[in-house]
Amino acid sequence: MIPRPADPIVVALDVSTLEEADRLAGILAPHVGMLKVGLELVWAQGPEAIQRVATHGPVFADCKLHDIPTTVERAAANVARLGVAMLNVHALGGEAMMRAAAAGSRRGAEEAGVDPPLVVAVTVLSSHAGEGLASPASLAFEAKAAGLDGVVVSGEDVEDVRATCGEEFCLVVPGIRPAGSNGHDQVRVLTPGEAIERGADYLVIGRPLTEAPDPAGVARGILHDLR
Repeated sequence: MIPRPADPIVVALDVSTLEEADRLAGILAPHVGMLKVGLELVWAQGPEAIQRVATHGPVFADCKLHDIPTTVERAAANVARLGVAMLNVHALGGEAMMRAAAAGSRRGAEEAGVDPPLVVAVTVLSSHAGEGLASPASLAFEAKAAGLDGVVVSGEDVEDVRATCGEEFCLVVPGIRPAGSNGHDQVRVLTPGEAIERGADYLVIGRPLTEAPDPAGVARGILHDLR
C-alpha cells in the first residue's frame, strides 16, 4: 500500500437516500480522503449509489463480501468495475476466499480500464467486544498471506496487527470518535490522534461528521489536529 494517505479520514455515508448521500458527499469530499458507501445505501439504491458518490471523490465500497470463493471472485470483479478505491471482504471467509477477492478485483478493474482498488479484510467488527472470536492479528496475517492490501481492525488491535504484518500493510480503523463525542454502537473507540499514533492508515468516522451541524468544519478540525 503505503505511502500513507495525505488525508486519512474516511466518512461513512450511512444513509438510505441518494439525495442525502449526494448532499453529504458534496460537503465533505473536499475535506476527507475517502467516502464510504455501505450496505444501508447500496441495498436501498443499488450500485448507482456508488457511482453517484464517486462523482465527488474516491469511494470505499464497504460490501463485506463473504461467500464461496467463486462467488466472491465474481462479486469483487463487479465492484471493482465501478472504479472504487477500496473494497472489503470478511477475513473469516478464509484464505481461498480472500485470494479470490483479490483476483476478482484485479480482473474487474482491468476489464473496466480503471485502477485496481485496495482490497482489505474485516477482522473483528468494532461493535463486537471480541471475546470468543478469532485473533485480529492472526486474521490479518492470513489476509496478508492471501495477497490482500490490508485489514479493517479495531483501534485497540492496531499495534498487534502492525507488528505482525509490517509497515506496508494498510490498516483501516473504524469506531473513531473525536474527543467528547458519543461512542454510539461502537464498543472499542479511539480518538483520531490515538488511532494514528498506534499505526492506523485510514480512520472511518460516521455520525460525528454526518450528523454535525457543520460537517466540513468538524472534518477540517480533525485533520488540523492530526497535522
